[in-house]
Order: sequence, then structure tokens, then C-alpha cells
Amino acid sequence: MIRRRSVLVLLMAMALIGGACGGDSDDTSADGGELTSVTVLAPNPSAVIWFQLCSAIHQGFLEEEGIDATFEAVDGSGAVLQAMAADQAEFGIPGPGPLLSARGEGEDFVAIYNGFAQALFGLVVTEESDYQQPGDLKGDDGPIVIGVGTAEGSEVTFVRPILVDAGLEEDVDFEFLPVGDGGPATAAFERGEIEAYAAAVPDMAIIEARGLPLREITPEEYKTVFGNGYATTQELIDTNPDLVQGFVNGLVRGALFAENDPDQAEADCAEMNPEEATDPELARALLDLTLVVSKPLGGEPWGTYDAQAWADWGQSLVDDGTLDELPDVAPAFTNEFVEKAHADAG
Repeated sequence: MIRRRSVLVLLMAMALIGGACGGDSDDTSADGGELTSVTVLAPNPSAVIWFQLCSAIHQGFLEEEGIDATFEAVDGSGAVLQAMAADQAEFGIPGPGPLLSARGEGEDFVAIYNGFAQALFGLVVTEESDYQQPGDLKGDDGPIVIGVGTAEGSEVTFVRPILVDAGLEEDVDFEFLPVGDGGPATAAFERGEIEAYAAAVPDMAIIEARGLPLREITPEEYKTVFGNGYATTQELIDTNPDLVQGFVNGLVRGALFAENDPDQAEADCAEMNPEEATDPELARALLDLTLVVSKPLGGEPWGTYDAQAWADWGQSLVDDGTLDELPDVAPAFTNEFVEKAHADAG
């Protein structure tokens, strides 16, 4: 069995910096109908990584569903869930670990759209590198040097099991070297200090934006470690399922739109967060990578959750002591709204 559980645990600790950005707000839709105002809380002020919401708002897809959505950012998944529990937001984008932990404390959060269907980290080499898979990172004259942001960063926790599962031994076949994030990592590659790098999605975007093409060699089985997704409460699902369906309809339409027109999706995100758009090359590189890691593997539709991945998340929380017993993950997520949204979208 692939040792994924320690990888899953790290994602729940991804507390992201705060900030706030407001979405457009109107009292009536284009056809004069009443709009229902909702707040969507994100654990990160970036608009690009929530591209489906950007286009859902700025292409008018949510307005067509009768929804006036405001985007706000807070400090991490915990803050997202706390605000939702206090009825300060109808929707949020928390990580699956914090969501399951909150459910273990009696909250009724339900994930309704998978925002990051693939792993948020990856093992990368330069495009021209001879290394094709993790097992190749084995030095003949000493350990192969693999760059990481920091010695105790989440990327280390992600990559170490991949290398060990490939039959490699730390400090014999490979070793980690802290080189910093994106920009410094680019320099480390160019100076020949590292042969590979354990990167978060933004790091990959920065490196490629600096003119150094990368190739990812993360095994497929590790890419199923999904991250943050859109959630609401069971109470809202029970009392206003049409609102929840309309919101997910907008997300699905936003994702399909961005897939077909990334240039306009980039412009939509720039409207959501103008500060992020001041470095358009980096913003576009981040969007391109996010479009890849946000789409489920195996040809599943945008926003779809995998039941086994949720079960793995639940087991990981027990393994690391966060939860005392294995949670029932079935009520923690649903694909019902996503499936109907795709059916209606044709």
C-alpha cells in the first residue's frame, strides 16, 4: 500500500495568509430579478487559485443563478470554518482535514465542490533533466541533492515518502537542501546546486515564470491527495438546496469557461484581486498550473470528489492523533450538486 497518510496530514496544516477582496454586488440581476447575497470565504487572498469563482462572478454565471456573491479572504481554513459556524458566510473553501476535524466536534460542514482535486505539491526536475521517475534520483558518487523550501517544510513531508517508496534511502541515495522558495530555487537549479526540487504549486509557477521549464515526476498515486474545496453546511443544504445548487452551477460554469478561455479567466481574476495581477506573467503561470491540479484525474468532471480519497483523509487524522476514532466521511461530502450542474451544462 502506498504510504499516503503522512502526505494527507500535511495539507490540513496549510494555513494561508489573510487579506480581503470584495466581489461585485448588485440588488437585482440583469433581468430585474431579486438576488440572494452570499459570502464566500477563502483561506488565501489569491484570486487565481479560485479561478472558477472569479469567472462565476465576473462572467455573470452566479448572477444568472440569482446569486450576488462576495469574495473575502481570512487567515487559513480554521478561520473559514469558524466564520461559517458563526453564520458569517454561506460558503467557504476549507481544507478537507480541518473540515473533518470540525465535523468531529459536532459541526455540520459538507464539501460540495472539489477545488483542488490533485496534490498541491510535486517533485520536479528541469525539462532537460535525464531523471524520469523518483527512483532515478540515486547518486553513484554520493547522494542526489533535492532542493526544498525549508528543512521542516510541508514539501519535505510530501516528497520523503515518495522517494522511500521508490526504494531510495535518505542520506545515502538522496539528501535535502533548503534553498528557499520559487526565486531562490530557480537560482539553485541554474547554479547546479540541486538536481530536483520539492515544490508547491506557486513555486512551480514562479520557477517557470523565471524562464526555467520544469517537468514533474510525481507518481500518479500521490496526485490524488486533494486539497481545499468549496463547502457549506448541512443546514443550508436542507433549508435552501436551490441556493446551493445555483452556487455549484456557477462554479462548474466558471471552471468550464476558464478551461476554454484562460485569457479571459485571467482577466476575471485580475478584477477580483488587482494587486495579484501586477505581475501578469506570474499570475498566468499560476493559473496554468492551477487549471491542471484543479481537475480530477481519470477524466472525472470538474468539482468531483473521490470517496476513497476522503476515506484516506479520515484515516490520516486518526493516524496522527487528531481524531480518536475513524470518522464517517460519507456525510462530509457530496457530488450531488456537481453532477446535476454538469448535466444541466450539457
